[in-house]
Amino acid sequence: MSIHEYLAVAFAFSALFVGAKLLTPLVRAFAKRVEARGQPAGISSADVGARLERMEQAIDAVAIEVERISEGQRFATRLLSERARSHADRTE
Repeated sequence: MSIHEYLAVAFAFSALFVGAKLLTPLVRAFAKRVEARGQPAGISSADVGARLERMEQAIDAVAIEVERISEGQRFATRLLSERARSHADRTE
């Protein structure tokens, strides 16, 4: 290898080293910015507790309504079956 080739290799390595030194802080800043953007806003534990309490009350209300609907359906089914039996008894 000639002196010019050694100088070219040395220049390439030094350029790579300087480029890495200059770009490292920029890449870190960009990574922090991207990471911070993905995090949700901080919610206090009091807010979480209140929110869970409201959710529990809503779930209880839905459970009560579902029970009322099922009770109504059982009642309607019983009435229809009694009506069908009485109609069958009349036709015999």
